[in-house]
Amino acid sequence: MNLVRLRPLSLLLAGMSPLLWADQAPSTSTTMEQVSVTASRTERDPQDLSVVISVIDQDSLDRIGHTHISELLSRAPGVWISRGNGQEHLTAIRSGVLTGAGSCGAFYFAEDGIPLRGPGFCNVNQLFDVNSEQAARIEVIRGPGTAVHGSNALNGVINIVSRAPSETPETQIAAEGGPNDYGRLKFSHSNTVGKHGYRISAHGSSDGGYKEDSGYNQQKLSLRHNYNGAAWSVQSLLSAANLQQETAGYVLGKDAYKDDSRKRENPNPDAYRNSKNVRFYSRFERDGTQDSHFVVTPYLRYTDMSFLQHFLPGTPLEENGERSVGVQTAFYQQSSDKLTLHNGFDMELSQAYLEQQQDSAGFGPFPQGKHYDYEVDARYFAWFVGGDYEINDTTRLNFGGRYDIQFYDYDNRMISGNTADDGTPCTTGNGACRYARPDDQSERFRNWSFHGGVVHQLNAHHSFTANLAHGFRAPQASELYRLQNQQLTSKLEEELLNSAEIGLRGEWQDFSYRSAVYWLQKDDVIIQDSNRQNINGGRTESRGLELEVNWALTEQLLWRLQGSYGKHQYDNDALTKAGNELDTAPRQLASTQLIWQATPSTVLSLEAVHQSEYFLEADNRFRYPGHTLLHARWVQHYGEHVYSVVRVNNIEDIDYAERADYAFGNYRYFIGEPRSVFVELGVNF
Repeated sequence: MNLVRLRPLSLLLAGMSPLLWADQAPSTSTTMEQVSVTASRTERDPQDLSVVISVIDQDSLDRIGHTHISELLSRAPGVWISRGNGQEHLTAIRSGVLTGAGSCGAFYFAEDGIPLRGPGFCNVNQLFDVNSEQAARIEVIRGPGTAVHGSNALNGVINIVSRAPSETPETQIAAEGGPNDYGRLKFSHSNTVGKHGYRISAHGSSDGGYKEDSGYNQQKLSLRHNYNGAAWSVQSLLSAANLQQETAGYVLGKDAYKDDSRKRENPNPDAYRNSKNVRFYSRFERDGTQDSHFVVTPYLRYTDMSFLQHFLPGTPLEENGERSVGVQTAFYQQSSDKLTLHNGFDMELSQAYLEQQQDSAGFGPFPQGKHYDYEVDARYFAWFVGGDYEINDTTRLNFGGRYDIQFYDYDNRMISGNTADDGTPCTTGNGACRYARPDDQSERFRNWSFHGGVVHQLNAHHSFTANLAHGFRAPQASELYRLQNQQLTSKLEEELLNSAEIGLRGEWQDFSYRSAVYWLQKDDVIIQDSNRQNINGGRTESRGLELEVNWALTEQLLWRLQGSYGKHQYDNDALTKAGNELDTAPRQLASTQLIWQATPSTVLSLEAVHQSEYFLEADNRFRYPGHTLLHARWVQHYGEHVYSVVRVNNIEDIDYAERADYAFGNYRYFIGEPRSVFVELGVNF
């Protein structure tokens, strides 16, 4: 293949990126009809909903074979999962990439609708907790969630849906290899016997790491059981994940990502991240009288993580964890031919802890020894109601409201104040240490979220949508109790977001599209001021366009495009000049795929992913120029049971950064990897 001649193609696709496309298959006889459970906890046709939902289906998951979740979610417009080192990541949904202790509270990450972390204890990397590699599909709501989500569904929802048991016996075993000593083994077995169905999905991967001292080992397990009785049906899932990772930090210096002699550089060879988690739920469902349906889902959650904070002076070690028990309920009632209602309550009890300790010698405001050691007991309660009303044969109304209450009981298990752990002052002008520990205290946060939207069928092929929503997130525990610079009480309020959106949709036998124009305003944004104290007071505004197009050009050739154009700005002077654009917020995100069924046993696909330039800091003085990458996949079946997949990433061997910023007087980059080839061999029987 002539790699030089591919460059004009990548430039052409980059130029097309403002057209903004997405990853929903057209409703042809060769594609499966899409369903979603994320908006209401029951299977719905996304065409009936006023909220914008992208569905990445199982065929795409299998073909992409992602080694990092960022490779997958670029297929949802307006979404950027910014890859750090190893399995680390940050998230942007209709926003810039959000950073900071509680920024992840703007997103609702779930598996089968159950949050991956408690509502007050998010982690920016928590998508590596879930077995997305062997899921049935991934559903993404862009913008505030619906009545079933509540706190944390501020900018969007990402729900990983587990794969159901098969009706007949099936087993899959696969092995994959790639550069830098990468290897992965996958196993899945499923069957249904009588009323009981089960599926075992497991995989383990090992990566030596492109950069020095940056490899990881990771294992994930999903055990699903379905029971279909005469009255009750029960769906249960046990999920577990383990990650042991050596972590590489930023490479410093302007355009360092273009310097071949520095690409494998790791300025933090001792850094690491270890994480393990286990989750379990059982969803009990039954039909009632008078067209009603009842669902109750108890669940358990356990997480533990330790990592060396290479990005902080003194590289302290953090250890944190969470133990939770909760329940979700919902009652659905067909009240009339035109009105369907659902309501319910959610409850969760959590106990979380966090410890931070610096083993290296102390200096200045960074003392040796413990910096934080606290526990938080949290109680979360929520009530919601929602429904659909058919105004007439062509117009449907979606609506919902939710009331959330979050309680925190904080227990400081070491000396309060901002001294060293033995009470001595630090060697600074005023004797104060960087880290501040509040006295024991309790907080309560409560707020409403709601949404209302309309779907109007214009004709046989086109429909119009409009949606208004109000969302919020409570402050995260780390924002309340992990304080700095003599701040001994935070007095934070909830972040609030208002959203308005209109859209057009169209669907034919071989072609479909979805478009949306949105406006978001976020108020009372929790920020860290110039004194490194956590306060409310930030305000941002986002406006954007999104479009999803799928076209079955022939029975063998499918074209998909997805993307977004958005402008994200500071709306007051709390952090910088009002009107400046948010840092790490590209205006254009786009990708396109051409999928060719060359023969009954051969599928070839070509993908281009484009990211436009963005500012590296809030004052908008420094930029990253953006990039466009080309990827290819070849799936080959050898008879009924054996297959292979060849995946080539970054075909043109482009120099690029996975993420860039400017801080402490330096350009900082997570280096993108050069051209790489992965080969998977598998057996189905």
